[in-house]
Amino acid sequence: MEILLFVIGVVLLVVGLAVSIALHELGHLWPAKRFGVRVGQYMIGFGPTLWSRRRGETEYGVKAIPLGGYISMAGMYPPSPAQQAARASGQRTGRAGGGFFATMVQDARAANDETMTGDDDQRVFYRLPVWKRVVIMLGGPIMNLLFAIVLFTVLLSGIGLQMATTTVASLAECVPASSTSACEPGDVTPPSVEAGLEPGDVILSIGGTPVADFAEASEIVQASAGEQLAVVVERDGQQLTLTATPAAITGQQVGADGETASVEVGFLGFRPTVEFVRQPVWAGSQAAVENVGAVAGIIWQLPVKVWDTAATLVTGDERDPNGPLSVVGAGVIAGEVAAADAPILNRVSGLIALLASLNIALFVFNLIPLLPLDGGHVVVALWDGIKRVFARLTGRPEPKPVDAAKLIPVTFVVVIGLIAMGAVLILADLVNPVSIF
Repeated sequence: MEILLFVIGVVLLVVGLAVSIALHELGHLWPAKRFGVRVGQYMIGFGPTLWSRRRGETEYGVKAIPLGGYISMAGMYPPSPAQQAARASGQRTGRAGGGFFATMVQDARAANDETMTGDDDQRVFYRLPVWKRVVIMLGGPIMNLLFAIVLFTVLLSGIGLQMATTTVASLAECVPASSTSACEPGDVTPPSVEAGLEPGDVILSIGGTPVADFAEASEIVQASAGEQLAVVVERDGQQLTLTATPAAITGQQVGADGETASVEVGFLGFRPTVEFVRQPVWAGSQAAVENVGAVAGIIWQLPVKVWDTAATLVTGDERDPNGPLSVVGAGVIAGEVAAADAPILNRVSGLIALLASLNIALFVFNLIPLLPLDGGHVVVALWDGIKRVFARLTGRPEPKPVDAAKLIPVTFVVVIGLIAMGAVLILADLVNPVSIF
């Protein structure tokens, strides 16, 4: 049964990622069509096509390898002057000289030319105003961000955040010598029992201060050792006022320097009920923003963190639980969450949180200003705009569109780097995986 649940968790993550990729590509597709760009394909995945259907001028389909997706827009690059001249004379351009990268650039131009109907084709990407190109390229990452916000909102405001509440679950059996000690024969009765506190009571205030959760109640109690406190509780729909004097025990306190010191703290002696507490509707957006910052910190140091991960393959050291993961690692965590010995709602919450975090990662990663990522295309569009503004300010003729095809060699290097880092992470997730337990 546990293996079956593990597999179900992995399958659910794969489906969730497929939905995330589909939404990402829709984020590109909708504005592209709205701005009149001809879109030849909308594909989820890479490799052989498993299913496709043409609607209008666009082929929609699913491919065998669900590790990404793409839309094929007409005229991502402007045609080169040599190709324009060759077409005007009816001659073929032939293959480029100059080696591997020159051939790669020409092949990219040839593939790009096949998406256009001619030099005067107006339904092409490169002819769009800068702001429209930026909107199209940012549409994908923004869809991932919005999806993450929806998932975090469902998680925090729909299901709720698991918190220790002010509802009493049980009472302590004694007053221990310290916060880490167990009860021993001869220990005295805890103040909670002497005060008449009962399981199921909801603590409303302590010492005249209203409390909303267990953390607030515990803070007051710990600061009030030996002081008599009025404890207002709700029991069976009625409010009762009890009197309790927290006992003094030895607790641990972490200082500003990170050092732990022994201190005297108050002890009342009750255990809280842990429940899902629904958060305000804006909590999902706040969580998404916080996750963006955390993921950006990882992405910024990605090469270093991947190197550290690779080192664990040699040393066998435990991996950083907050470090980068591959799709394989995310699948392992999804399987562990689904197979965990926990209530179903906890497991559902864990899978939603994981998928939301992955969408934040897709959002941040695609904003890296390098081709072939969306952020690289945004940089190209902005550079084109800067050149045009500079030409107007200086009275020069309008410059030709920026030819991103010239950056194909750089794109190739980036792709090789991403493949290498992905391979390291996949290997690490297979050999030395991060476990949540």
